[in-house]
Amino acid sequence: MRQCSRPGCAEPATVTLTYQYANAVVWLEDLHAERDPHNYDLCQRHAAHLSVPHGWRLEDHCTGGTPLLTRLAS
Repeated sequence: MRQCSRPGCAEPATVTLTYQYANAVVWLEDLHAERDPHNYDLCQRHAAHLSVPHGWRLEDHCTGGTPLLTRLAS
């Protein structure tokens, strides 16, 4: 079990946040099998309250029937 990457958060990570500056895109994916220092592992609470910089796009690349962002908001 890995912890959320947000400072001070001890909750278990449930998703991995990946980003690409060149395309101004951030995406949430199923939790990667291994931690990558270039990505962020987030708990459900921090993923649900995620906001991206103005002009950037947030995409849901998680598997499953219901989109992650919808699942996290409910």
